[in-house]
Amino acid sequence: MVAVRGQDSLAQDFVEFAVQSGVLRFGEFKTKAGRLSPYFFNAGLFDDGAKLGRLAQFYARRILDSGVEFDMLFGPAYKGIPLAAAVAIELARLGRNVPYAYNRKEAKDHGEGGSLVGAPVRGRVLIVDDVMSAGTAARESIALIQAAGATPHAVAIALDRQEKATEGGQDVPWSAVQYVREKLGLQVVAIAELADLLHYLGIHAGDELGAHHARVLAYRDRYGVG
Repeated sequence: MVAVRGQDSLAQDFVEFAVQSGVLRFGEFKTKAGRLSPYFFNAGLFDDGAKLGRLAQFYARRILDSGVEFDMLFGPAYKGIPLAAAVAIELARLGRNVPYAYNRKEAKDHGEGGSLVGAPVRGRVLIVDDVMSAGTAARESIALIQAAGATPHAVAIALDRQEKATEGGQDVPWSAVQYVREKLGLQVVAIAELADLLHYLGIHAGDELGAHHARVLAYRDRYGVG
């Protein structure tokens, strides 16, 4: 059974923020797995200073409230780079100043060289990304962090879609988040989950937003993990 966090006020505030910002949209969208999803979350549309600053507040609050232990942040290229930087700034504002680093897609062959930029990658590393579709970015980050001699410890994401991952074009009975938690041994902290989105749509029954509840629920019933 999919977990429900309907009373999570932080998650509800985040879903509302994402909808109002046009980041969380409803309609028909093709996912990486080839599914037709009734909703789409595009963190790249947190595209100005005010939105990015507020997004960082949500990340920082969820990270600190979770109690996850970490010594630094890591942002996977490309979307994870501004996310890690913004979250580092917000954490420092809240009194938790930690270093951060990120990677390049291609190693630099001049200057300082290498594929890692920022603070030395050391200790317990918290990876900051937007969503997990297949866990590929997490695996790539884990390899980079381990190669640097540090410990990949946890992942913070904005939205857990709580749906089955695919392997070789076939659905598997676990999500990317579950794979990272159970197979790779990392903690995963999500600001909100699909269950939170369903709760938000449910309390808007009767208006334009509430009209999407049935389609999102049907999608969860078909592809949701449990």
